[in-house]
Amino acid sequence: MIFLNSIINNSKKHDYPFDHWEYSNALSNGAIQEIINADIPDVSKHNLNYDGTRAIDGGAAEFREGIASGGKAIKFRCFITKENAPEFPNLVKFINELQTIETHQQISKMIGKDLSNSYVRVEVICDREGFWLKPHCDIKEKLMSGLIFVNNANESEDLGTDFYNEKMEKVKTVPYKHNYGYFFTSGPNTWHGMEKKKIVKERRCIQVNYVTFQTDWKVNK
Repeated sequence: MIFLNSIINNSKKHDYPFDHWEYSNALSNGAIQEIINADIPDVSKHNLNYDGTRAIDGGAAEFREGIASGGKAIKFRCFITKENAPEFPNLVKFINELQTIETHQQISKMIGKDLSNSYVRVEVICDREGFWLKPHCDIKEKLMSGLIFVNNANESEDLGTDFYNEKMEKVKTVPYKHNYGYFFTSGPNTWHGMEKKKIVKERRCIQVNYVTFQTDWKVNK
């Protein structure tokens, strides 16, 4: 139970600019290698530009809509599903741990939301030069949101997630350290994003969510 051990023993709560937790060493070496090896297309090679969202611009609304799948522009996004599970056996183990009663109950206590009827959603992310994410608050369907960084390319620690106050002033950057993560629960004024920064090679991480909408990974009861 690597993840559970991490959030219990290697996490720290912060309350500014909103409640969030930072933690370390939550991923196995096998999971890290799968994140590094995941084949995620380079947006710039497809004549598309980052638009400040994870949807990827360049498509009609019909092409991009669909909350459960993360957007129909799925070829640029790598969600772990039952279909591609054989490619990611270690990340499936990670998801299975998130599904356990012990893990989701622990997070429920921390964030003050009931996760007993939720679903797990995990996405492998590879951001490249030009990426940025406008300040936003997550949809209420995301009961728990967060990233775990995999800084395998010796990128700057400044490439972490930026947090903002209610005046939209950047007040904190969670450091982009290897096998280091954070999570929080959606709510008003949980403004976060990533300003345009220099990415030399790539910014790898996984997005970890407990959500109310259906995915392939229902939590255990």
